[in-house]
Parts: sequence; structure tokens; C-alpha cells
Amino acid sequence: MRKSEKTRATAETNVSISINLDGSGKSDISTGIGFFDHMLTLFTAHGMLDLTVKCDGDLEVDGHHSVEDIGITLGLAFKEAIGDKNGINRYGSFMLPMDEALAVVALDISGRPYLVYECNDNAPMVGGFDTELVEEFLRAFAVNAGLTLHAKVLYGRNTHHKLEALFKGLGHALRIAVAQDPMGHGVPSTKGVL
Repeated sequence: MRKSEKTRATAETNVSISINLDGSGKSDISTGIGFFDHMLTLFTAHGMLDLTVKCDGDLEVDGHHSVEDIGITLGLAFKEAIGDKNGINRYGSFMLPMDEALAVVALDISGRPYLVYECNDNAPMVGGFDTELVEEFLRAFAVNAGLTLHAKVLYGRNTHHKLEALFKGLGHALRIAVAQDPMGHGVPSTKGVL
């Protein structure tokens, strides 16, 4: 089983994460930020992962430290769980509609971290969530997981819908990339290592 448990404790946050890449979409998410909990729950369900996230952060300041540290810890847990990447698809992409919004997410479990993020004209807040933090979360996750990640909203008006499309799309793209390729043998790279 491709599983991992990671913790991260700083003066600003205390994060605990467990992930099972071969799960069934079960989640237990408690970050103290309702909208972010909702997004991580959707990501988990659409990615068919099992994910537990617990965070006690300095929300009296704002959500930045919590969201970023969850991204860091989730990335590290993912990197450990994926292991040597033997036999995986490696690449995953998904285009996801959410009412009037359309998002595309493409990723490569390459070991070369990079983020391209485009989601413009958002409302500054959705509930108690600062929408600028989506980019911070995705960057922290991609860098620590070793992913090349492109996440773009092609169009949309409602910020909730746009961000929901991104998180669902991320789950689907990751699900495709981590799946075992029935035609694959070894690490999916001409270099022999990722």
C-alpha cells in the first residue's frame, strides 16, 4: 500500500497528515478554515485517496500559515507514499466543468517542482477563506511533492465554482498520474529515474 504519515510543527502551526494513494475517497479534514476543508474533501473524493488532515494554526493572524504548511506537509507525505514511482502513469490531466466555470489541471510526477497557476478575477474571500491562498497551497504542495503542476481556470464568474473546479480537477489528474500503467514496466522515464 502506498501510504504515508507526516507531521509539521512550527511556532505558527501544528499539522498532521496521513495519505493512502490507493484509497476510496475517504477524508477526515479539520483545518479550522471551513471553505478549505470543503476543497480538500472534494480533492480527496475525486482523487480516490484516503486523506486525514489536522491543523492547529494561528488563525487569529490569518489562514496563510495553516494553508501553506498543510501544502508542505501534504507534499512531503505524497512524495513518500509514491515511493520509487515504479509502474505509474506519471502524467495526469483533467478538464473539469463546474456550472459556468471550466478548469484544466495537468501534472507530471517528475521530481522537478514547478507551478503554473492562472485563476483571475476572484472575489478576495469565499466564506472565511482568502482566495489568494490557493496559489500558496498549490505551490507548497507541488514543490514538496516534486510535481510539475499546471492549474488554470479557463473561464468562470463565481469564485466558489472556479476554485471547486480546480480542486476537483487536481484530484482527478492526480488519480490518473498515480495509477499503475498496465503496459508500464519500471520507472516511466528514459533516464530510468524520476
